[in-house]
Amino acid sequence: MNPLEEFIRSRQITEVECLVPDMSGIARGKILPAEKFLRILRDRGLRLPESIFIQTVTGEYPDDEDVTSPENFDVYMIPDASTIRMVPWYQEPTAQVVCDCLYADGSPVDISPRYVLKRVLDLYDARGWKPIVAPELEFFLVAINKDPDYPLVPPIGRSGRQESGRQAYGIDAVNEFDPIFEDVYDFCEKQEIDVDTMSHEAGAAQIEINFNHGDPLDLADQVLLFKRTVREAAIRHNVYATFMAKPMQNEPGSAMHVHQSVVDKVTGQNLFGAADGGDTDLFMSHIAGLQKYLPYAMPMLAPNVNSYRRLVQGSDAPINVHWGRDNRTTGFRVPVSPPEARRVENRVAGADANPYLAIAASLACGYIGMVQALEPTDPVKGSAHRLAFTLPRHQTDALAKFNACKPLKETLGDRFVAAVSYVKQAEYEAYQRVISSWERENLLLNV
Repeated sequence: MNPLEEFIRSRQITEVECLVPDMSGIARGKILPAEKFLRILRDRGLRLPESIFIQTVTGEYPDDEDVTSPENFDVYMIPDASTIRMVPWYQEPTAQVVCDCLYADGSPVDISPRYVLKRVLDLYDARGWKPIVAPELEFFLVAINKDPDYPLVPPIGRSGRQESGRQAYGIDAVNEFDPIFEDVYDFCEKQEIDVDTMSHEAGAAQIEINFNHGDPLDLADQVLLFKRTVREAAIRHNVYATFMAKPMQNEPGSAMHVHQSVVDKVTGQNLFGAADGGDTDLFMSHIAGLQKYLPYAMPMLAPNVNSYRRLVQGSDAPINVHWGRDNRTTGFRVPVSPPEARRVENRVAGADANPYLAIAASLACGYIGMVQALEPTDPVKGSAHRLAFTLPRHQTDALAKFNACKPLKETLGDRFVAAVSYVKQAEYEAYQRVISSWERENLLLNV
């Protein structure tokens, strides 16, 4: 009996959700009875159209025969047995499993976000390296908002009041929403989502959850499932949870910080920390790769128009690619740590980023730096916000840089870069057709 069948039989599963993360990190796929899932599994019959990987965040399918096939033929969903978990919030025993996608000839779908992360990990593996990551994910709880023309506001907590100020690291502020987080932790435990600490962030009803460090692909799967979990737990208590990068104009944005290190895949030794407690040349080159190439990979870290509202001067988010030791104003922070825990924290990615792509981009940039033996700038002391703004300021600038970077195309794949560019350009053009409330308020009678 294979592991998938054993899991389903032993838990008397009646339905299976087969999940495929799309370009925006949305879980798409199919739901089917457990017995049919097992039958289909034997003859590789579970299929989806290739076009789901160029589906925009609004659900549209831009017509582009240069990226996907003109026939929009099927791809095959191959469940990854290591990802199967219970869905704890259903009455009926239901399982969920993350799937990879293959073409009919058995080759991987190279525009799939999950495959792109695997591709980057294979590059590390070929050199005897194994990357380790630990994401930190921020999000807001907001009152249910049925009309998108109205701004979001914090929800009512147990006290019967909204937060009116910023309660960073406030224990009682988190406890205002204790019933929601009891469900979150319960659901995470049942899904084997390895979350660690939780804290209140700087925004009103803004929370950060830290994940324990581990394998990048496994952590990306966990972040995908965690976002589903938090939204489900919140809605059960008549609250929305949002991972928008900047949901409210007078509040800070939400990030997905990624701590990353590299170990020897045989010995497990951290390759970033030297025996004398200092940093290795490989670590310095990894940081230099992030500095040089991350601005070109921004569509994978800041994928939406809203993403760039978070990256502003004077905020908690970075505005450039400087690095520093225990310096939270920089794009890349090196926490104080012993050699065996030496790592760099990429603080650029937004909470709205697809976790597979954010981790893939971050590791790819560091990898190129190590292979090219690049050297970083000197670490910044004091605030990096006093220095020039060097990250892209908007989506069109980011897409232009993304398409112009040959080393990234070689690392991630030409076809994938084209797919990301096409999807994000289509989303930007859709956004440009919308007239905002700011324009109506300030321009209607004044110009």
